[in-house]
Amino acid sequence: MIEVNRNMTMDELVKTIHEIHANWWIDLETGKRKERNVGELLCLVHSEISEGMEGHRKNLMDDHLPHRSMIEVELADALIRIMDIAGGLNLDLPGAVIEKLIYNQQRADHKLEKRRKEGGKAY
Repeated sequence: MIEVNRNMTMDELVKTIHEIHANWWIDLETGKRKERNVGELLCLVHSEISEGMEGHRKNLMDDHLPHRSMIEVELADALIRIMDIAGGLNLDLPGAVIEKLIYNQQRADHKLEKRRKEGGKAY
């Protein structure tokens, strides 16, 4: 079993999650690594988000981790899928997250005064 703990960095999580799910990147017939369809991978992330929405809408607890809400577990599944994609495609997800957080703090359309205006971002 591959070690996982709460003190892992995002870089370590991406690498570990991709290691744990290496079989998602293996061709079942040849046993060799295969290229994945990025559209399919993104749809799988979307499916986890949709399951989370449904769990939240119905106020459900998770089937596999019954002490946790379904939305919590499905969001975790979405993050696992996203981090696996990042590992499989060799993307710098931690770097992109940090840069995007810095950028978003400066965005005019994220500021309350802009959001309150007519036509401002409501979500």
